[in-house]
Amino acid sequence: MKISRLTRLLELIGLLQAGSGQNAHSLALECGVSRRTIFRDLDVLRLAGVPLLFDQEQEQYRIPGMAYLPSTDFTPEEALSLLVICSNLGNGEGIPFHGPARSAAMKLESALPAKLRNYLREASDAVQLRIEPTSQLALAGANYDLLISAITNRCCVRLDYDSFSDGGSIQTKLSPYRLLFSRRSWYVLGRSSLHRQTRTFHLGRIQKLELLTEQFRFPRGFTIARQLRNAWHMIPEPGPDQHVVVRFEKLVARNVADVFWHKTQKLVWRKDGRLDFHVTISGIHEISWWILGYGDQAEVLQPIELRRLIATRAQGMAKRYRDV
Repeated sequence: MKISRLTRLLELIGLLQAGSGQNAHSLALECGVSRRTIFRDLDVLRLAGVPLLFDQEQEQYRIPGMAYLPSTDFTPEEALSLLVICSNLGNGEGIPFHGPARSAAMKLESALPAKLRNYLREASDAVQLRIEPTSQLALAGANYDLLISAITNRCCVRLDYDSFSDGGSIQTKLSPYRLLFSRRSWYVLGRSSLHRQTRTFHLGRIQKLELLTEQFRFPRGFTIARQLRNAWHMIPEPGPDQHVVVRFEKLVARNVADVFWHKTQKLVWRKDGRLDFHVTISGIHEISWWILGYGDQAEVLQPIELRRLIATRAQGMAKRYRDV
């Protein structure tokens, strides 16, 4: 088969699986050939086993779903990036979409010319990636798959959940709006019948999950960003946002400044090399654990409520180590 015809067939597949359908005339215009050539190409696709459908009323052809994808010419840099990322993440437990990505990378590698394949293997061995610890997605894999189905079909679910904030196991009907992978874990955001508001649930703490036939309406204007407001991570607290100022000593100041921690952060360097870290957040409890991680190298200047919270927890730590 000539390369030009193969390219045209791949282009034809792309056109047929995009949108609701195409007629012979529009396909001919898109491909720059005659209608007669298009009919011959359609016959070739049928003989090759491509699931080609024809709507007699509309006189349109289409391929259902995304059964086939056109081939892609990868540059060495693109191929290397995929191979490095997928090979460096081990078995990928807890990492979103790692399984399909690893499978795609293996297919890509096997299709490369031997010389390029050997080069990329050597190059990928020269690069190492380290990621932060993640929750074990394998433990929540079934929940993840069921929630994807529920969100796609707008179906409610019933879940039993080990809730820290409620002090034990709870049961609620949930209208799942969105799944979110953040930092280390998967979460589902949706309206809880028990709490009568939109809440965030950690997939790893779901004890039992049941798909219901009852459907829900997706709320107009809902976004994850609006739901989380300016939370330091995942849990916005009631009340107005608060302006927080933390002063970091020279020892850790550069380390703090090198990372983009929050969308509202502002860095103010002092002449003595210390750093004043400004941020506006929806609640102070989440950020308190981050601040405590810097020990005596961080001091909360405001608000006073956060300063007192840090002091209380620091006193509790000192009490535990009193005998040392």
